[in-house]
Amino acid sequence: MRDRALAHVLPVALSAALLVVPAASTSAEPLPRAGLSAPSEIAAGPQYDTTHVYVEPGRMAAFTASWKATFGGTNTAVTVTGVTPTPSLTKSQLIFSPVGTLSVFDFQTPVPYPFGAERTGWLLKDFDAGIRHARASGAHLLVSPFSDPIGRDAVIQFPGGINTQVYWHTTAPSYPPLATVPENRVYVSADAVDAFLHSYVRFTGGSVVSDNRRADAGAIGLPGKTYRRISLSSPFGKTLVMVTDGHLPYPFGREVTGYEVTHLADTLAKAKSSGAKVLWGPRSAAGHGSAVVQFPGGYIAEIHD
Repeated sequence: MRDRALAHVLPVALSAALLVVPAASTSAEPLPRAGLSAPSEIAAGPQYDTTHVYVEPGRMAAFTASWKATFGGTNTAVTVTGVTPTPSLTKSQLIFSPVGTLSVFDFQTPVPYPFGAERTGWLLKDFDAGIRHARASGAHLLVSPFSDPIGRDAVIQFPGGINTQVYWHTTAPSYPPLATVPENRVYVSADAVDAFLHSYVRFTGGSVVSDNRRADAGAIGLPGKTYRRISLSSPFGKTLVMVTDGHLPYPFGREVTGYEVTHLADTLAKAKSSGAKVLWGPRSAAGHGSAVVQFPGGYIAEIHD
């Protein structure tokens, strides 16, 4: 939904795609090593890029309390407003935590299509330039631009069906930098990965940090198998690209963001004591741990150290 609709309560108000492929699979086309920059700098910074969280009805307070107990941070007051271009009503709130910013929604009416399927909201410095650049990069407009009292919004879709909301504020907000930048975790198919990467890297102005074609698929619940794991970095933040055949055990593919913490065990203890439950893990590999956690209200997140 629209992050701008939340920001009126304040005076100021990347994604990973992981590809699971058979060990013998290779990509016929090399990845782009760097993206083409937009006509102007359009990314405001990762602290302005929010994960969109749609909680189960009546569970916003429980989710917010659990999240803050786990990671720390602050939140705005809850408002009841319309955040879509067609009539709807939702409770909405921003959470500012050291590991990432969240836009939280508890809809009081049915959610208009296609809202609810967008993963994140990205703040643009220049909205019109961003829309032109999205189209030139091979993305298309899923929701055409619409206005709200403090800015403008649209939803773009990258090849592979990855939806992202982009927005702009009439008055530029000012948020503090994050302690750690979250990872946008994107799952795409082998058929779509090349088109997705070329569009996504070009739009974000990103670059490939690593491309492991034989990564341990135990990290996504498939021990004994390998997959292709691509790490990207851009002015919009971090992205992990996982390309899969769609044969994923629950809860993998449900988590859209990965959060970095200093001590995983301590963080999981805080999460469990505040009402969250561990769905998978913790699992350690190469000196790093990972777990998948579901918070009150249904939001699923990956957490790693």
